[in-house]
Parts: sequence; C-alpha cells; structure tokens
Amino acid sequence: MPSTATGAEHGNALPLLNEIRHALERLLASGETTVIDLGALPLGQQDEAELLAALGAGEVEATVNAGGPSSVRETSFHGVWLVTHRNEQGEVLARFVEVAFVPELLMSQPEDVADAVAALAKKLAFGQN
Repeated sequence: MPSTATGAEHGNALPLLNEIRHALERLLASGETTVIDLGALPLGQQDEAELLAALGAGEVEATVNAGGPSSVRETSFHGVWLVTHRNEQGEVLARFVEVAFVPELLMSQPEDVADAVAALAKKLAFGQN
C-alpha cells in the first residue's frame, strides 16, 4: 500500500486512491465518469510508482493511433483506466486516470457511426447489383 510517511516525495498516492474509490462509487450509483489529470497534480516519481503499483494491471489494453499513440489500460479495478498520450517520439504528453465503464477515447463518436452506416449501406447496395 502507498506510503504517506514523512520523507515520501509528496504522499499523494493514498489520497488519490481514495478519490478513485469515491469516483467508482459515483460511477456505480449514477453513471458519472471522472477523469483525473495526473500531470496537473503534484506527483513525484515515488507517488506515481506507488499509484500505478496499487492500481495494478487488468485484462484490457488498447492502443489508438491518432496524432501520436495513446494507450488505454484497464487497471486491476474494473472501471478504472489508465490513459496515456504520447508524441511520435514516445514521450509521455499526458496521463489520466479515467473512472468509467468504457473510456471516452474508445467510444465511437456519433458522426463516425453515421459515416459507418452510410458506408455499410453503400457496400451492401453494391454487393446486391
């Protein structure tokens, strides 16, 4: 479990885990999602290492290649996702903890689904001729 002892870089891992627990409760009760921008918090290297170790790794991992690679990784807690955006050189640009049933990055946008409907209809029409 993360340390909050004096001498730790900032001692923010444990409070973050509590925030994530409350976010999971809100997700379950109301469907409300939460995004925590880890780059906006005073996290030292030890804090981040403790947080990531406590969250662990889950069963799902996906990579999205749009404007640089982004990875979405489920943690060992269902509904808690680690989302990391990188530039083309692989440097981390942003990292978030997203508490959601499905991370927003993996959700299809309505206009993309509308395009898919039209493309599939066209393909089906072409195949019937």
